[in-house]
Amino acid sequence: MPGVRAGGRTEERRRRRAARRHTMAALASAVVAAGAATGVIAAGADDGGRTTALPDTTASPVLEPLPAVPTPTASPSASAPAAPSPSPSRTPRRSPAPKRSSAPAVSAGLYRHPQSQVLDWVGAHRDDPRRPLIESRIAAQPAAVWFPAHNPGAVTGQVRGVTSAAAAAGRTPVLVPYAIPDRDCGGASEGGAPSLDAYDGWIADFAAGLGSGPVIVILEPDAIALSDCLSAAQRDARFASLARAGRTLHAANPRAEVYFDGGHSGWHSAAKQAAALREAGAATSGDGIFTNVSNFHSTADETAYARRVLAALGGPPGLGAVIDTSRNGNGAPEEGEWCDPAGRALGRAPTTATGLTGIDAYLWVKLPGESDGCKGSAGSFTPDYAYELATG
Repeated sequence: MPGVRAGGRTEERRRRRAARRHTMAALASAVVAAGAATGVIAAGADDGGRTTALPDTTASPVLEPLPAVPTPTASPSASAPAAPSPSPSRTPRRSPAPKRSSAPAVSAGLYRHPQSQVLDWVGAHRDDPRRPLIESRIAAQPAAVWFPAHNPGAVTGQVRGVTSAAAAAGRTPVLVPYAIPDRDCGGASEGGAPSLDAYDGWIADFAAGLGSGPVIVILEPDAIALSDCLSAAQRDARFASLARAGRTLHAANPRAEVYFDGGHSGWHSAAKQAAALREAGAATSGDGIFTNVSNFHSTADETAYARRVLAALGGPPGLGAVIDTSRNGNGAPEEGEWCDPAGRALGRAPTTATGLTGIDAYLWVKLPGESDGCKGSAGSFTPDYAYELATG
């Protein structure tokens, strides 16, 4: 029985991936004006999301107004969790002296949500000398939409609001369900559903909003790589729930591409990460892995690492990887520096046309300029930091 199911899933995956690549090729030929701005939002951010945008809970693609974004000199008021890492290392702010004037190419295939913290700041600070560069290099790029709240009954409409708007625009959204129980092992991003049973139900509600168009799902960042704090039984239960989540998402929308947590090249060995991914059903319930979310490792390092993980995972054929390139333009900082480190830069623009076998996309999962918790409140848009990345 398991062998029959795996074979069926492989054929399903091949058909799904072929359909997605055909769609992406068509979308990539479209011409997109760089002036349309968007970035990461966090749906239902009342649960401590990474940003503060709050989408409507109906099927409408229109979102509720964002909270005010602080000026460059005010203390940020937004609060959201930072990525788990060692103790922060604070760095001085750089004065705004532009080094670049041209914007990176904008992907025609990926969906750019019309509301975000960065767009809200851009609209409120038209006379700020940093605004043109932040607008053209960050706000104009498509980025992921996070769903960090365990909000059964509301999440379906929130997801549908994004996917329906993306479908109407002929683009592919990137969605991040982020509500696994014991999230972040009690760290800054703690939270999530109260139990795995509750999480299973929430994922079913999430999946109900996926629609029928192409969609990329970044399933629970850190849920696999950061699971050593759990007991063996808790880890097994979490991994079983992630496998169920992958199946649920595919059943709701066969065109969904679901990627499982691959950590990053500076964390676990490829063999260790692949073993955990296998236990979590990435090979049978997913379409591949994601790496480098909210981190800084270079695209070359992540490409090599992702390929090693996929090779160790051992198939089936067609599994791929997506890499978060939002802040990795200068590679990783010194060891131990993780919190808004100085000297970083924007990475490659989001695209599904990487030109590399096995690397399905470069994505901006973490929106550049949203603080890790040192230059501003964790998750808040911090213009000084955004400007550093845009000129780095």
